[in-house]
Amino acid sequence: MMEEFDVVVIGSGPGGYPAAIRASDLGKKVAVVESKEIGGTCLNRGCISTKALLRSAEVYSLAKNASLFGVQNENVKYSWDEIQKRKDLAVKQLTSGVETLLKARKIVIKKGKGRIVDEKTVEIDKEKIKAKNIIIATGSEPATIPGIEIDKDSVITSNEALNIKPPKDMLIIGAGAIGLEFATLFSSFGTKVTIVEMMHQILPGLKERRIKSVLERNLKKKGVDIKTGVKIENIEKVNGKVFSTLSNGEKIENEKVLLCVGRKLNSESIGCENVGVKTDSGRIVVNNEMRTNVPNIYAVGDVTGGLMLAHKAMREGIVASEVIAGLETVTDYSVVPSVVFSSPEIAWVGLTEDEAKEKGIKTVTGEFLFAANGKALCNNETDGKVKIVSDGKKIIGGQIIGANASTMIMEIALAMKKKASMSDLADLVHPHPTFSEIINEACRDGIGEGIHKMPKVF
Repeated sequence: MMEEFDVVVIGSGPGGYPAAIRASDLGKKVAVVESKEIGGTCLNRGCISTKALLRSAEVYSLAKNASLFGVQNENVKYSWDEIQKRKDLAVKQLTSGVETLLKARKIVIKKGKGRIVDEKTVEIDKEKIKAKNIIIATGSEPATIPGIEIDKDSVITSNEALNIKPPKDMLIIGAGAIGLEFATLFSSFGTKVTIVEMMHQILPGLKERRIKSVLERNLKKKGVDIKTGVKIENIEKVNGKVFSTLSNGEKIENEKVLLCVGRKLNSESIGCENVGVKTDSGRIVVNNEMRTNVPNIYAVGDVTGGLMLAHKAMREGIVASEVIAGLETVTDYSVVPSVVFSSPEIAWVGLTEDEAKEKGIKTVTGEFLFAANGKALCNNETDGKVKIVSDGKKIIGGQIIGANASTMIMEIALAMKKKASMSDLADLVHPHPTFSEIINEACRDGIGEGIHKMPKVF
């Protein structure tokens, strides 16, 4: 006799495990099906792994520049083996923590590839279980380029890049968030990095060129060669070297080539066709309750397309489980921050000034540089700026490049959520000296009451 569950979640990544936990806390009997490691791509081969490595790169760079703070720094070296051990420990602690949270709620973990047989049945390898509701959270994998063979040695994806020693030189194809983070990582450890991007600027998803120009300048200072508006035409491997031919005729020789050209959605081979779940170019189509066209089947996270962000997936997983439990909950994508953990970090939320104008919104903007902030000066992290966008009444967007941008962006996101104005943040007392004061000053600039900024000359 088959086991029966109220909710079966296929996938245990940042969309799946929060869905399972929330459903259990709402009184549902839950099973999680996972074919690989608990925690999915984010914990094992994405967010956490890369950030652990980037932190080591940051500390190494800081140590090399310690003399700027009056600290002697002779013979600064790094151990890649120890860096890898630290990364693996962080991953293990988090994945085991997630598994503990699931087991503490008596959520059943089924190891194996999950496949939907019919609207009420999920098959895991040769076992079948009954499900009143199914949540698909199968995520995504690194995308590839037709005609380019991934040999996992000379030509690699982000999965392999997490474990290789910094090579002498590397070509990164794609200047999105993933490509820029790996460029930051490897260049920090001395790799000569070249980035090729088919669009005419880095980070095509962010329409705020002046913010991006700060990062581009910093990457070039670290020796990164950025080539935009060109494509890869061909890749050949000869005697342990990789020769890449660009669309402009240029040929580049590298030890490694890293593909960072987006993500492929894992919507195939999971049984969607067996029940008629609607898909569109690989993404599973859902409504704002995360429900598919099949009433008791839901999908969350990367597999639904749109912004491929772990925090978005977490929220979607929670929404799906709350809807299953009968709560009135929907997703809201109007306030979803995005972050690139480059050096310096970039973060943004809502509309840019140009995007607002394209929508016919008359804007008021305020800006402030990190260079005029006391905390940034003390920390020698003065390269960066904050820009706030308002429709004249409420804040509708913000962009940050600089130290702690990933944390600072949440003040702007909360202001948007609560429909706060620039005056509201300008009047809010911010602790001194902190980076958060830059947001305060940007808002004061927007309303014409700037303090630590030269007056405008008319």
